[in-house]
This record gives sequence, structure tokens and C-alpha cells, in this order.
Amino acid sequence: MDSLRWRVPRKLPLVKLVGAGALLAVGLLFADGDVVRLGLAAVAAAALALWAARDLLAPVRLEADPSGVTVVAGFAGRRHLAWSQIEGVRVDTRPRMGMRTEMLEIDAGDSLHLFTVYDLGVPPGEVAQALTERGYL
Repeated sequence: MDSLRWRVPRKLPLVKLVGAGALLAVGLLFADGDVVRLGLAAVAAAALALWAARDLLAPVRLEADPSGVTVVAGFAGRRHLAWSQIEGVRVDTRPRMGMRTEMLEIDAGDSLHLFTVYDLGVPPGEVAQALTERGYL
């Protein structure tokens, strides 16, 4: 059986990098000689660029195969969890600010791994359904 993979949507890192450039440009335009304003814009742009770099270095956030799942750990590392280590997989749905948000939760006992649609590229409910259909859960 081949593995199932879920990744960050391909456009998301590009949007983050464009946003970082826009922040830097706005900082340059409105700093008006104030190094604090320029510094804050540069720090915010750098943080957004670093976030985009993570998406480019580790685009696959979750991979499942008969042996278990591999999840992103840390900035761009990987951690394999055997199915025997996984205590539960569930989709947490909550209303927030008039919108419904979903998160896929993978409980490995000593660690909890959370994934949103922005990590997986598809709604978390679809991922849980795919794992169930393959007989992994």
C-alpha cells in the first residue's frame, strides 16, 4: 500500500513571502526616518518570511502508511509515530467569530499534533475520513 500525504497548499508560502515584501515596503514608505518603525516592519517581515521558509522546507505536514504516521516536528524536522503509539485521532470543530474551524488532533500520549486546513491542504475531516477508509484507525 502506498502512503497518504497532506501538504501545505502550494500558494501559501508565496502569499506569505509577498506579505513579507509588502510589510517591508510599507515600513520603508511610512518610517519617515524613524528607525523604530522601520525596525518593527523589518522584524515582522522577517518573521513572515521565516514562516514561509518553513512551508518551503517541510511542505508535507502529515504522511500516513501502514506502519504509522510521520508528522512535522520542530521547525522542519520529522517524527514517525507507529500506530501503536497513537492513542487517538479526532477532528475538533469549534465556532469562532462567526466561522467554524476544524483541527485534526493526533494524540500520541506524550505529544499532541494539531493540523489545520492550512497545514493539510484539505479540511481535517477529509483526512480523518481517508485514514478511516484505509483502515489505519
